[in-house]
Amino acid sequence: MKRSKAHAHLRNCNLCPRLCGVNRYETTGHCLVGDKAKVNVIAPHFGEEPCIQGHNGSGAVFFSGCNLRCVFCQNHDIAHQRNGQDLTPEELGEWYLKLQDVGGVHNINLVTPEHVVPQVALSILHARDLGLRLPIIYNTSSFDSLESLELMDGLVDIYLPDFKVWEKATSKRLLKADDYASTARGSIKAMYAQVGDLCFTPDGIAKKGVLVRHLVMPGKEEEGKRIMQFLAEEVSKDCFVNIMEQYHPDAHVGKPRRRQGGKAAGSDVSAETLRYSDINRAVSDQEVTSLRSAAEAVGLWRFCDPPEHDGFNI
Repeated sequence: MKRSKAHAHLRNCNLCPRLCGVNRYETTGHCLVGDKAKVNVIAPHFGEEPCIQGHNGSGAVFFSGCNLRCVFCQNHDIAHQRNGQDLTPEELGEWYLKLQDVGGVHNINLVTPEHVVPQVALSILHARDLGLRLPIIYNTSSFDSLESLELMDGLVDIYLPDFKVWEKATSKRLLKADDYASTARGSIKAMYAQVGDLCFTPDGIAKKGVLVRHLVMPGKEEEGKRIMQFLAEEVSKDCFVNIMEQYHPDAHVGKPRRRQGGKAAGSDVSAETLRYSDINRAVSDQEVTSLRSAAEAVGLWRFCDPPEHDGFNI
């Protein structure tokens, strides 16, 4: 059933909120990816939360392309360009087995899969037929449709959604998707309905549930607080949350504006002539601390903090 649905979605691609409606066996839509997933990197990865990467690493599969166009994207060389290798679902599934049997990783971590959900579903089904036993992580921007998540139901063990911003005007300007926040709210609630709160193996490795990330953005403190309130009131006060502070200007942020005639501003540019100058800085300690306090105030208590000892916090 899932296989036939996946192929049908590829022939009329309306799985992500962009609703392109294209036949991906013949052409591409907003994401610029056809019927084969374009993959940039497949490798054990040690840049995730301690409970995700463990000691052996997370088996990361970084997909090229994206259905968002975040102006600050810190993976823009992967997400905004068509770099990588085209893989069939069967080839992709066989890579999962290599990560499991040769890499010895703790899980299969599908990074930015929103635009390749049919291919991912087919790859997981193929890998299971070949003996895949590892948990599957769906590592997403949260710009997912409910139809996508329905297709992934039963295939995903851990959802790792990133809830970026709250206001429609912000998402339209910075993500190029004015319906992002409403979509993310529905998506995260659907993810939680499938797998529940994050739970762990005896040695502290995540095995099932939802872990929500929020990257603190310069000047967007109030939006972050609204996100924390939503998680506490409409998802679960036991929701596991990673409040991330590693934002830095990237992609289009801080670049000189284009002047009329196509010439960029010169070296004497002021802040007013730089693109997205309002987020052209790192976040302050006060912004991070304030958001953490707000999260605790609404009842959230499970945070991804650095361990106080050798091991993992659960």
